[in-house]
Amino acid sequence: MPGTVDAPASPSAFTSPNYSRSLFPQAPLFTLDTFSSQDFIVKDFIDSLSESAVPPNRRSGPASSLAFDPRPLIRAFEHALGRLSDLSGDLESKEIELSANVRRADAQHVSNAQTLTRKLDETVDSFQNLDSSLNGNRNDENDFGGNAAVKIGEKLEELDRQRVRAQDARFLIQCWVEVSERGELYLLEDMRRQASGERKVRCAQIARQLLKISQRLDPGSWGQPNGRSRVTGGTNGTNGANGDSHRPRHNTREIVEKFSETLEKDLLTQFDEFYRRANFDGMRECAIVLQDFGGGASVIGMFVNQHQFFIDRSQLITEEVGGDVDTWERLADPDADTPGVEPTLQSLIDEVKVVVQEESTIIRKAFPYYETVLGRFLQRVFQQSIQQRLEMVLDKANTISTLAFLRSLQASRSYISGLVDDLKTHGLTEHPEVLSSQTALILDQQFDDLFVPYFVGSSYIEREKRNLEELYSSLLFKFTVFHSRRRKIPTTFLASLAKSGSEMLASARDAYVERLDSSDLAPQQKAMLLRVAGLKDAESAKRQTEMEFSEQDGLLSTINSKRMLKWLAEAVGRSLELSGGSETPKNVSALLDLLLMHMGELYIETALDAANDAAAAQENTKNEPDLSYLENLHSGITIMHLMVTCINTVLIPLAAAHVTVRRDMEKTTNLAMNHMEDKVNILMQRTIDVSLAWVSKTLVGQKRTDFRPKDDAQGGGLWLELLQTPTCLSIFNFLTRVHKLALAALSSSQNLTTFLTELALGVRTLLLDHFKKFQVSAAGGILITKDISKYNELFRSWDLDPSFAPSIELLTEIGNLFVIGPEALRERLRGKGGVPGGLWEKGDLRPYVLRRDDAGSVGVQSVLSAL
Repeated sequence: MPGTVDAPASPSAFTSPNYSRSLFPQAPLFTLDTFSSQDFIVKDFIDSLSESAVPPNRRSGPASSLAFDPRPLIRAFEHALGRLSDLSGDLESKEIELSANVRRADAQHVSNAQTLTRKLDETVDSFQNLDSSLNGNRNDENDFGGNAAVKIGEKLEELDRQRVRAQDARFLIQCWVEVSERGELYLLEDMRRQASGERKVRCAQIARQLLKISQRLDPGSWGQPNGRSRVTGGTNGTNGANGDSHRPRHNTREIVEKFSETLEKDLLTQFDEFYRRANFDGMRECAIVLQDFGGGASVIGMFVNQHQFFIDRSQLITEEVGGDVDTWERLADPDADTPGVEPTLQSLIDEVKVVVQEESTIIRKAFPYYETVLGRFLQRVFQQSIQQRLEMVLDKANTISTLAFLRSLQASRSYISGLVDDLKTHGLTEHPEVLSSQTALILDQQFDDLFVPYFVGSSYIEREKRNLEELYSSLLFKFTVFHSRRRKIPTTFLASLAKSGSEMLASARDAYVERLDSSDLAPQQKAMLLRVAGLKDAESAKRQTEMEFSEQDGLLSTINSKRMLKWLAEAVGRSLELSGGSETPKNVSALLDLLLMHMGELYIETALDAANDAAAAQENTKNEPDLSYLENLHSGITIMHLMVTCINTVLIPLAAAHVTVRRDMEKTTNLAMNHMEDKVNILMQRTIDVSLAWVSKTLVGQKRTDFRPKDDAQGGGLWLELLQTPTCLSIFNFLTRVHKLALAALSSSQNLTTFLTELALGVRTLLLDHFKKFQVSAAGGILITKDISKYNELFRSWDLDPSFAPSIELLTEIGNLFVIGPEALRERLRGKGGVPGGLWEKGDLRPYVLRRDDAGSVGVQSVLSAL
């Protein structure tokens, strides 16, 4: 039948073992959890519904073989919609239920808030009522609130104080009756035996009050007349029998003072026990009580005197100052560095620093008046321990040498100053706060008191001066003896002027020898002075005539001058550190005078005088002058420069605070430097004079035939081979040596230029006069030009003033006058119109033209007539 084609397949068709489920699969089941998941996606949900609605056989078959059947999809989506409708109903019922719960919770919250607000208002009202009750109403006289309570409390306190005063007065009267009638103090004895600190304080106060009562009521025990104090003893104010009946039967003063002494001893013993057990609270209680006995002097003295530090150090203070020999030798050696503070003193100061810092903590805990105790402790430390050891160290150093004493003083003061600064930084009883001004003042005062004996008046600067004088005299001993031998008895006026310098040298030498012979000079210091002087023993200093000297002993030494300035700088630095302030200008002025006297007068000026004497001795010498004295002039100028630099940069600025002293120092320095510079100028002028004298003497020895050589066969024409005449070569070599010596002495400076220019002008004048004296032949004229060329070569090698340049051209022109012919001579003179530089006119050339051999010829005569 036709209808059978579209009929659905029978169930038997899906009974294949590959399919165990129904023909139309069921729609997927889903719940509310499916939509509440974070991974829920609508598209994926629709796709899953679609896939579950299509049978498997339709999914895999070709699309063209089967027609689309929407019915599975429709049934799946209808099922899904039905399920979603059920879920929506469930959600709505739950929402209604939750909304009802929320409304009930909100109503409960409002009710709770109202209840709490009402309770808070009630609490505030209660507090205000209570506050009003306590403060009371100031306008209500019958108010029984807080003000009334305060007033009642104040009245009760006042009544309690009155009660206490009454009890104290009653107890005091009982004690007085007891001591005056029976001569005993049982009540106070009982109070003293109690361990309470407050009781002991009260006991001390009552004892003090009893002494006052005894002084008033029992003047007899105080050694006072029994008159005015007993006037009120009688009934009517008269001194009758009734007054005598109240007279104490015992010496109240003696009894009370004895009790006070016993109480004080007990407290001191107890304080010591507490100190040994480190019971600071007990120590403090005892100190408070003992403060009533002489302000606590007894307890302070016991604490300080019985301190273990002073007990241990008192045994060590008698020990001799030790130290190795090498250290003391370096301390006395002016060229060695200061070794530092003496070891035993350093050890003591280090220990003091630790002990004071530790004890300041104990003092702060044990004493209410701790600043007073600390002050006494510091005074004892400085005045006993440090001062005694310091004196021993300085006494030992003084037996070594003056320099050792000064260096020890400086090192000790610097190290103790560091101790004071460290204690101030620590704070001591105020640690870690800043030290109190009172304790800082005590430290500064004790520090100053340690060194007062060493800076009284001018004692310190006198030591410095004596030390430098000893060192300078030792260093310059051989120098002074050498030049003392050089100085002879004056025979001329100039020599008599130098006599004062000789006397000064002799004085310095004799003072040094006397110092070596003095008994107060320590062996170490004597050995050091001999070493500085370069001597073996003191006997060699006495036997000066037997001493052997070299030329070096009489020459200036830059090394020695630097040593002298180094010693001076050390003294200045030490002076600033030890005695700075208002004394500094006076001290540096004294050191300046010492420096100018030894380095200026005894050293530099003596060497300059020796050089001037040597220069004066060469003025009339028959041989070539010895100008070797110029070799040491450079050292002299260098030392002068070092000295004036030291003065201007070190000494004079330190006197800036004192205008008068500064001006005097500047004036003294300028006078000394001008004096030394004048001697240098005199020396250089003498050198010029000696050099010109020798050049003049050499020129005088020129042969007459030097400028008229023979041209015949017997002469051989040897003059043609000569470059210069022997006289010219001799002068050239001599002046070259002079230039080298001057250059070494003055270096490249304006002084050298001035010296060489002055010397060159003198030589030029001598040459110009010299060429006027010789008859010159034509061949001799050639030799003259060669000589002049050599002189000019010498002058050009010198560092001369530019004003000397025309003189070189003048010499050249003079040489040309002897070699050119008459016509050339006429043309040259006509073209020049004068001598270069305006030194000469044409007429000044006439003497040179006249010295030509052909001066009588017609041509030369015509030239002469024109001149």
